[in-house]
Amino acid sequence: MARVNENFLKLASGYLFPEINRRKNEWAKNNPGISIYSLGIGNTTEELGPSIASAMIEKVNKLSNRNTYTGYGDEQGDAELRRELASFYEKEYGVSFPLDYFFVSDGAKSDAANISEIFSQSSVVAITDPAYPVYVDSTVASGKSGNFNGNSYDGIVYMDAREDDGFLPRPPKVKVDLIYLCSPNNPTGAVFTAERLQEFIDYAIENKAIIIFDAAYSDYIRDEGFVRSIYQLDGAEKCAIEINSFSKNAGFTGVRLGWSVVPKTLVCENEEEGVVNRLWNRRQTTFFNGASNISQAGGIAALKQEGRRECRRLVDYYLENARIIKTNLEDIGLKCYGGANSPYIWAKCPNGLSSWDFFDFLLAKAHVIVTPGSGFGKNGEGFVRLSSYGHREDIIQAVNAIKGAMNE
Repeated sequence: MARVNENFLKLASGYLFPEINRRKNEWAKNNPGISIYSLGIGNTTEELGPSIASAMIEKVNKLSNRNTYTGYGDEQGDAELRRELASFYEKEYGVSFPLDYFFVSDGAKSDAANISEIFSQSSVVAITDPAYPVYVDSTVASGKSGNFNGNSYDGIVYMDAREDDGFLPRPPKVKVDLIYLCSPNNPTGAVFTAERLQEFIDYAIENKAIIIFDAAYSDYIRDEGFVRSIYQLDGAEKCAIEINSFSKNAGFTGVRLGWSVVPKTLVCENEEEGVVNRLWNRRQTTFFNGASNISQAGGIAALKQEGRRECRRLVDYYLENARIIKTNLEDIGLKCYGGANSPYIWAKCPNGLSSWDFFDFLLAKAHVIVTPGSGFGKNGEGFVRLSSYGHREDIIQAVNAIKGAMNE
């Protein structure tokens, strides 16, 4: 008799976004003809940079010619793309890594979930609360947690990220094996300083733990004193895997392309240096045929000088959207976090409203969709996340609608 993987049955229902869509659709049905503005999803909206798009078009043209057609590439990623990534780390972060530390994938979300497979089911996992849901769900699905108890999973160590501490977690007070961190954080927009992140590196080295560091929004960090790559800090190459993506800086949310850095110097409790890199290579070459060669052509262009300029202009656009959202919300008295060095604004609900009550208010009165913070963990209750991803004109109309609703 076939049996399902019971770890998947532990997953609490995907409540957040289906419920958002249910409420939106119900409201739209009852209010036909009224436009709804969305500040709720982290999905890019602006066009690709010209040099990046041209590189992919050129690749498609080569694929249409028998003499220049190519099929499977290296599962680890196109060698030219990995050379560009190595050069990028050296130029922008001052970090020199060999090519076999880099693994190209179809996105950071996939890597953040799949990396868990190479670690023991008995691993104790620490995750920030609030957190991007894939960290929690992949931990559960891979058998590294107990059951859901109403607002958290047994067996997961939750690292509180609270308002009174800048929404940055502290290292666990107990021994853990894997630690998920995200900076700039999704959903709170909080960014690690070098000092605060170094605390986690020191903890990981002392406990022979591995940090899975999600840096998908690192290009949004513009201020001094913050860390864009964990490898800029001492000791990180001994304890950290870094995950990154072209989605939010080059507009590849639909194109799909990311990478992970897995140093051979990583130290695990039960294995020597090099084993984690070898196991991830084994996993990728067994279960993955490599990222799209068209996407990788775009990734190569995005890392070259002109492509980096185009990416910076795109990030500038979304950062200006974030500034517009944050300053307008603050003008009407809402307490906001993020929005600088991050595409997300983390707004405190007014008058003691719950996350879902404020969501319903904004939908009904302003016709604006946001994301209830409670969907990211218990510490997200009382907050909502607003996304800067949208056309400028829609962003302005949405914030004006919120201001009008709040001033009624």
